[in-house]
Amino acid sequence: MTGPYTRILLRGLLAGLLAGLLAGAVAFVIGEPHIEAAIALEESAAEHAATGAHTHTHEAGSAGHSHGEDALVGRTGQKAGLILATTLGGLALGALYASVLHFARRHTTLPGPVLGLLGAGAGWLAVAAVPFLKYPANPPAVGDPDTIDQRTLLWVATVVLGLVALAVAVVVSKALARQEMRTVRLAGPVLAFLVVVGLGYAVLPTIDEVGADFPATLLWDFRIASVVIQTTLWFALGVAFAFLTERAGRRASARVA
Repeated sequence: MTGPYTRILLRGLLAGLLAGLLAGAVAFVIGEPHIEAAIALEESAAEHAATGAHTHTHEAGSAGHSHGEDALVGRTGQKAGLILATTLGGLALGALYASVLHFARRHTTLPGPVLGLLGAGAGWLAVAAVPFLKYPANPPAVGDPDTIDQRTLLWVATVVLGLVALAVAVVVSKALARQEMRTVRLAGPVLAFLVVVGLGYAVLPTIDEVGADFPATLLWDFRIASVVIQTTLWFALGVAFAFLTERAGRRASARVA
């Protein structure tokens, strides 16, 4: 990986832009239908509750909620802002990703494209997979509004846990670099990562606010879509960055020749 930090940063921003656009498109295609279905269930439950609580059915049925067109930002606006949000998120992620790789390249002899792909894979593992396995994403109508702050903080804690586990795995990998047994060199970092994550999972509380009447199929489909969107973002980021890095290296070699 060659070039000053500015070039790597710009490369990361471009890769993040492309990844954010692609992730937004995937989210719109496979995520929005499940959100719509969950919102419909939430609206139906709210209407039934309002009808039972008030004598005037018309007044109860017209009560607003946060997802409908009467909300501050209606569903049409939310859909329009989806790709914008993923694009901006991709840009921010690309900048962080490039900054980390700029630091990491000083401590490894891996080629730039390989480092880019491994970095994206490690990022997905720590920032997406570890939090998801402990606190999987839930669609609208699932979760107590009073616990949203607690759930957000716990999700951030799992992100930190994933990053710490990854850092420990890297340290163990370096410590075992001179180990003659290849099996030990490969299994040691993996075991260290799993131990740290397992201990973190044991300490963090379990949250299960899914109602018994919520369709299991819809919940499963929504969570699968969430994983696919996150995987798309990280995969596209890594591939795009690796491609741009390899292309830059080829151009530099051609100029020298």
